[in-house]
Order: sequence, then C-alpha cells, then structure tokens
Amino acid sequence: MKITNVNVIVTAPGRNYVLVKVETDQAGLYGWGDATLNGRELAVVALLQDHLAPLLIGRDAGRIEDIWQSIFRGTYWRGGPVMMTALAGIDLALWDIKGKAAGLPVYSLLGGPTRAAALAYRHCDGRDVQEIADNIRAAQAEGFRVFRAQIDVPGSMAFPDPTWVDRTTYSVPFEDAPYLRAIPRMFEALRRELGDEPEILHDVHERLTPIQASLLAAALEPYHPFFLEDPIRPEHKESMRLVRQNSRVPLAMGELFSHRWECLPLITEQLIDYVRVDIAHIGGITEARKIAAIAEAYHVQMAFHGAPDTAPIAHAANVHVDMAIPNFGVQESSIFPPETAEVFTGTPYFENGSLKVTDAPGLGTDVDERAAARFPYRPQEYLPTLRRADGSVQDW
Repeated sequence: MKITNVNVIVTAPGRNYVLVKVETDQAGLYGWGDATLNGRELAVVALLQDHLAPLLIGRDAGRIEDIWQSIFRGTYWRGGPVMMTALAGIDLALWDIKGKAAGLPVYSLLGGPTRAAALAYRHCDGRDVQEIADNIRAAQAEGFRVFRAQIDVPGSMAFPDPTWVDRTTYSVPFEDAPYLRAIPRMFEALRRELGDEPEILHDVHERLTPIQASLLAAALEPYHPFFLEDPIRPEHKESMRLVRQNSRVPLAMGELFSHRWECLPLITEQLIDYVRVDIAHIGGITEARKIAAIAEAYHVQMAFHGAPDTAPIAHAANVHVDMAIPNFGVQESSIFPPETAEVFTGTPYFENGSLKVTDAPGLGTDVDERAAARFPYRPQEYLPTLRRADGSVQDW
C-alpha cells in the first residue's frame, strides 16, 4: 500500500482550513487529515507541498510510526507549531487510511472503545452574568452538563486610540485588576443563579502572572470550577508550581504545546489535572496517544482542544482518541459555520451532551473537493491582538 500522491487543499467555508489528502496505489483508498494553523495557514501549506509531500511518495502508508519519526527527527530542527501541524495533517490522513484498509473505525485500532461517547462542554460566554446563565440553561436543555463561562470585564478604561481596538471575546481592553475582580464575582453570581450542579470552567487564556493566577485560583475555590484553563503563559512551566501550591482548583493547560516534552514536567509533577493539547498541532493521533499514556500514569486526564479554528476532521480525531483512552476527562466542542456542512461529511455529532462518531472505517469523515473549491482562502484572517488601555500588546 504505497503513497502515490499528497494533495494539499486550502478552503474557507466560514473560516480557513488546510486539508491533506493522501492517496495510495490501492484503487479508491485515500485518507484525509487536518493541518490548519490559524493565521499561519500558508506557512503550513508551503512546508507540506515543498518539503514533506515529496518525502512521502512511494512510502508504505501503513508504517505510520516510522513516517512520523522520520519527519519529526529527520528535519533536525524539530518541533514548533508549523512543523507539528503539517505532521498532524499527514498523520491523521494515514490513520484514516489504516482504518479504511482494515474496515474499522480508528478508535477500534487504538484498542477499542472504553466509553460510549465523549462528554463535551459547550461555550456559554456572555456580556454579563445573566446572558451566560441564559446560555447555560439553553445548553442544559440540549443535554450538556459542562459549560465554559467567559464574560466581558466591566470597569476597564477605554482605548486611548481607536486604531488600537482589536475585537476579541472581550469588548474592552484587558486590565489585570478589573479582570481579577470580575471572574470570582461571575462564578459567585452563576452559582447563586444556577446552583452547584452545573460544571463550569473558565479559560484565562494565559493572561496572568503566576502570582495573579494564584490569587484567582484561590478566590475561585468556593465555587468549585471544573477547571481553570491556561492561567499563565506556557513558556515558563515551572511557574505552575506556585499556582498549584496556593489553591486546590483543578488546572488545565496545553493548547499552545507542540509535542509531549512540553507537557512532561506539568504531568510528572502533577501540576495540572487536564492536558489541553490540540491533536492538529501536536503531530496528530500518534503523538496524542503517547501523551495520554504518560498522563495516565500520573492520574492526569485528557481534555483535547476543540476550537472551531481546526477543521471537523481534527474534531473527529479528538473523539476517536477520547473513545479509546482510559483517562479521558472532557472534550471541548464547537459550533461550526453552516458552510462547513457543504464541504465535510461524517463529522462528530452531539447526543445528550456528548460527542459521538459513527463506526465507519477510518475517521469516518470525507471532503467534497468541488464544494471546497467554492470557498477560496481568505488572506489575513488572523486572530485579533488584545491590547491594554495604554495601547501595549497583551496576550490574547
């Protein structure tokens, strides 16, 4: 089963996606992968087309681990989000092929299901507590039991220059003090409004210093959040020790990581409770299952990143791994632009607050290439840059 062609497709049904199609010498046998890196899509495309695809022609598509190792280690300059996203696109396509060749879903190749579905959480962000509470109630009516709560932070100063305004999930500039006051108040009000039963988490988005993150985590203890995500920047992981020492709130981190070694100190020191890596940015299923195995030994659970800035193919891969691993925790879910339904089929589906995939061979997804061609790449579609009130750049 030799690889005969690697085709890279960029399509934008609602937002930009980079798709990898690996074809083989067996008639009709191909696989799809997702190599989307938001705002740097064409860098990944160039790496795939000009450097990696030529290395794959003639290789045995069934030798997934060997291909993974040869790309990761053979480049010499290892890792990084562009390289690992390109590798993930190839890896997902190869797992898709292996499943189709075996006539089995990928979760079966990973050892078979350990659960019937993947518990999912819904984004229920809002401009104020009432809007968040209303969104949570609406999601509860759909069967969801876990919810993310983000709020517009009141009390921040206005931008001194309107050209600095970069729209984000917050409608005002970010300032530490108003934020640190607002989030505990948000949790207090949500618990008063909704009671103790809903599982509620919050994403800091790496905006705080270690001492600020420690103060926030301690302040949230009475409201038992499901977890506090990315309280600090990931570059100096040792700072998570301070956050852990000063609170008993479950912690999550990892969506900016590129490979297992970035997770390692956080797992082995049990500084986090949930690993939040993105399958599309860490080299695919091959790396994801290794991270999960390491985490299992330290009683750390997996909560794969599932934002809509990766294609539905990656979300299907999330659920296949979620179904197979013993230390699954929760899966982030997303609502995709309606145009994606014209391009992708066989995507994960919701049922009673959980995500499921069918028992179709491989990842179960497919791409309508003609439909994809109707949605051309949209240049300069970047994540916004968050700023402080004085105009200086702040982590988004």
